[in-house]
Amino acid sequence: MSDVKKIIVVSAGLSDPSSTRLLADRILQAVSRDMSARGDEHEARVFELRDVAHDITNHLLTGFSPAPLAELNAEVAKADALIAVTPIFSTSYSGLFKSWVDVLDRDALEGTPVLLGATAGTPRHSLAIDYAMRPLFTYLHAEPVSTGVFAASDDWGDGADSVAPLQQRVDRGARELVDRIVGAQTVSRADPYAPETYLGGGGSFADLLA
Repeated sequence: MSDVKKIIVVSAGLSDPSSTRLLADRILQAVSRDMSARGDEHEARVFELRDVAHDITNHLLTGFSPAPLAELNAEVAKADALIAVTPIFSTSYSGLFKSWVDVLDRDALEGTPVLLGATAGTPRHSLAIDYAMRPLFTYLHAEPVSTGVFAASDDWGDGADSVAPLQQRVDRGARELVDRIVGAQTVSRADPYAPETYLGGGGSFADLLA
C-alpha cells in the first residue's frame, strides 16, 4: 500500500453552518471516495477560517501566529493536496480568505495540487474562480486543477440534484485532484508517424520513405 496522503480542507465560510462548508464537505467526500476506490490511503483535516479569524488579525498586526493559526499553516505546508473554498463577495474571494493567504508562508503551497471551490447567491459570480482565485494560487506556485467547483444558492434548492449538475462538477474536480495526488497513469498511444504504425513493426524507415 502506498504512503498515506494528507488532504487539507480550508473553508472560509462565515456562518455556522454555511454553504461554503457544505460545499467543502461534499468535495472532500468525493475525493475520499475516489481515493478509496483506487486503493490509496489518505487522511483529511478540515479547518474553518472563522475559527482563527482573530488569530489572522493578530498576525497581521504583530507578525506572529498564535498556536491555532500556526497549526493550520503548518498542516497546509505539509499537505499532499489542498481543497480551498470561499464565499464570493463583491466579485472576488472574501477578505478573510485573502487575509489568511497573506499570513501563509510564501513557499507553503509550492507544487501543491489545489482544488478551488466557491459559493455565492447567484451564478453570475461563477467566473470568480478563474479570474480571482486561480491567479492567486498560481502566484503562490500552487497547481490548481482544471475544474473549479462553484455553487450558487439554486444548486442547493429543491430538485437541484435531480439533474445533479453540482455533483457532476464536484466529481470531476475530485477526480482531477486525485489524479494529481496519486499520479494519473499515462495512457500509451502509438506515434502516428512511427514506421511501425505504417509497416506493422516489420519495416524500416527506408521502407517508409520508399
